[in-house]
Amino acid sequence: MSRESLTPTEMNRYARHLVLPNFGLEAQMRLKQSSVLVIGAGGLGSPILLYLAAAGVGCLGIVDFDRVDLSNLQRQVLYDETDIGAWKAERAAQKLQQLNSDIQVKPHCTRLSRENALELFAPYDLIIDGSDNFPTRYLANDAAVLAGKPYVYGAIYRFEGQVAVFNALRSDGSRGPNYRDLHPTPPPPELVPNCQEGGVLGVLPGIIGSMQAMEAIKLLAGLPCALDGRLFLYDALEWRTMTIEIPKNPAVKIAELVDYEIFCGLTPAIAALSPHDLKARLQANEPLQLIDVRENHERVKGHIGGLHIPLAALPDQLERIDPSHTVVVYCQSGKRSERALQIIANNIQVPRLYHLAGGIAAWELENTVTAS
Repeated sequence: MSRESLTPTEMNRYARHLVLPNFGLEAQMRLKQSSVLVIGAGGLGSPILLYLAAAGVGCLGIVDFDRVDLSNLQRQVLYDETDIGAWKAERAAQKLQQLNSDIQVKPHCTRLSRENALELFAPYDLIIDGSDNFPTRYLANDAAVLAGKPYVYGAIYRFEGQVAVFNALRSDGSRGPNYRDLHPTPPPPELVPNCQEGGVLGVLPGIIGSMQAMEAIKLLAGLPCALDGRLFLYDALEWRTMTIEIPKNPAVKIAELVDYEIFCGLTPAIAALSPHDLKARLQANEPLQLIDVRENHERVKGHIGGLHIPLAALPDQLERIDPSHTVVVYCQSGKRSERALQIIANNIQVPRLYHLAGGIAAWELENTVTAS
């Protein structure tokens, strides 16, 4: 497939772009010659990937280490019921290729980490963040700054969303503000519930993700980028919007990638257990106290036993924890269980305190769960 010109098929596919004032053939060729890495193939990633593939971005990379779950289908419109249990990155890549066979799609079924971020970012022109947690946002921002890549940010919660473009290359050769100029430090983890705990209106990620795709296409096509250094806030419930200018903070210096779990206050100095290690301890009849910190609707779909204390209720139910046992906390993916460890460790002495690395999602890869 030549990247130097449009084929007759592509001329027909992108006809509405080609007649668009201030866009035309030149902008379409820029899209074809561009590459974008999307972090997360979930609620935000679905519309981002669909619209970038449809628009003709030449190469799309997808970083996601999760499988499709029934609860995803309320908002993750890339998938349907036949995809449940499949790796999101792989299934998304298949569907995007069916949408546009003229582009390349590269699934990366791995977690974004400080060990692999710069290597993953290197081949791509632009980074789009569809993640749902602060450690990944700070990591993506810092890696984008160090790699010299523009970073399109988006976030959703309940009925609200926000979009911004960070680290954009400007006409004078300078770079726009980055995420740390907006948030130099993360908020306390106990004040940041995620979508699993607080919920999200299903259509909201479609709106915010489409805005991210719009800004990415404008950047790649050489069009003015309205959100360079500006944060757009959207309230779907009240239908209100606001745009905030983000000044650069001279005190912000990014020299290296750090441990973002520790930076965001999510990782206590307590070990994690792999699914294999936990299974071995259970089979050895070690005195364990398992604690499931997921919500009720997650628990009923399957669990591995133990107490059920949703994360939000944990501070008020610490007396249920038996410090004479080895305590193992688990959730769906391992994120909330890490936060639960922090709460437990800050309030009571538990000599042997662990969480299940990767949560129920990782456990299911090797074992079965019990339905309630």
